[in-house]
Amino acid sequence: MSSRPDPTARRAGGRHGHPWRAAGTAVVVLLAMVGSGLLGAALNGSAALTPPQPMAPAGAGLPDPDRADLPAVADPADTQRVSAGLPRAAPTTISIPRIGVNASIMALGTNPDGTVQVPPLEQALLAGWYEPGPSPGEPGNAVIVGHVDSAAIGPAVFFSLGALQPGDIITVNRQDGSSATFRVDSVSSYPKDAFPTEQVYGPNDRPSLRVITCGGQFDETTGDYPDNTIVFATLHP
Repeated sequence: MSSRPDPTARRAGGRHGHPWRAAGTAVVVLLAMVGSGLLGAALNGSAALTPPQPMAPAGAGLPDPDRADLPAVADPADTQRVSAGLPRAAPTTISIPRIGVNASIMALGTNPDGTVQVPPLEQALLAGWYEPGPSPGEPGNAVIVGHVDSAAIGPAVFFSLGALQPGDIITVNRQDGSSATFRVDSVSSYPKDAFPTEQVYGPNDRPSLRVITCGGQFDETTGDYPDNTIVFATLHP
């Protein structure tokens, strides 16, 4: 798999609404993810299944970027690793044992019109890393996105993302042979017109991960899911 954005990736808006737009070098992405392409089409012509929904209300338990506390660890070297993070390396796979995810990761960028790429629907079992941002394990918020379902295959890579709970583990294997293990801080659902852009794409001194898909009850009238499910996680020894 190439480390460059896949030229076949579709624009994030597509037939599902407004696109994501990257704004400047700060990589603050205006993700009012209205039908962002992480998606929902009625499955096989019938009503879509409803993916699991987060237990926490939107914003509950978000890590405070001003706090410097870290998970308790026995080895000072582990504390240093979590504080300093890892060197940049492209992610290759993501594993989330609680929900049975073990998926390859493709690199994504932006399209010529400024919209953020998403994995092609034909590859809805793949996750996508937003390459202009930090890599998983680097200081900052690494962002991995994926489809919730598709008309062709039904539930997709992140269909069960909303079932995750604080304390669950996410492991991202990296191209340099290392792995970055993250512990979930919180899982929340946000209306697409209230996407928490700053918490997802804003600055962060700690190595963190954001995993995003669509959520809520599929709306057959609009052909879209109304919400986004977002997992907030922090690098763990």
